[in-house]
Amino acid sequence: MQDLQQNSKPRIAIPVSVYIFRDQTGQYKPQANVSSFSTAVTQGATSMLTQILLESGWFAPLEREGLQNLLTERKIHGSARQSAELPPLKEARLLFEGGIISYETNLTTGGIGAEYFGIGASEMYREDQVTVYLRAVDVHSGQVLLSVSSNKKVFSQELRAGLFRYVALNRLAEAEGGYSTNEPVQYCVKQAIEAAVVELIQKGQHRGFWRAEHQEVLNAG
Repeated sequence: MQDLQQNSKPRIAIPVSVYIFRDQTGQYKPQANVSSFSTAVTQGATSMLTQILLESGWFAPLEREGLQNLLTERKIHGSARQSAELPPLKEARLLFEGGIISYETNLTTGGIGAEYFGIGASEMYREDQVTVYLRAVDVHSGQVLLSVSSNKKVFSQELRAGLFRYVALNRLAEAEGGYSTNEPVQYCVKQAIEAAVVELIQKGQHRGFWRAEHQEVLNAG
């Protein structure tokens, strides 16, 4: 995304709208022997996509997720006495649709360990995967111009070390320690969305839907 921001700039940012970019996996966080109502992936992907589109420099997102709140405020403003008439809301040229369509757990698992004279250490790891789909729709015609997908691996790792030894006839020494690291799923979702946006921009340039610098931003028709 940083390379795209630095090296490729459009002449005019394309106005776009994102109504919802939702979690379509229907999965909940796996927890042993406990019923969980926490979802496996973030429910704030719409806000993530809006921010990524804005930061790319290629698109100018219009507020659509909170459209009802915006219309309410405009209505309040319009009902106030001696208030200037508000201009109409800007229309989008493109509509972005899609969502988080897959979250695969335990895609890869493994580990290694060793023990010698009651002193041992082990390592375990797990790999999950999140997949997103993103498509750009022409608002004027309803045609799907581009559709891309992207996935990101989610890594988890656990390290353990322990001691189990008799130090005397009736005395047993035992110690254990360890730690685990889990890559944040929402961070991986953001990276997957960023990769999808970058690929969509590059495909759009290749097909001539938009161009960088002093060329036309979006082909007519």
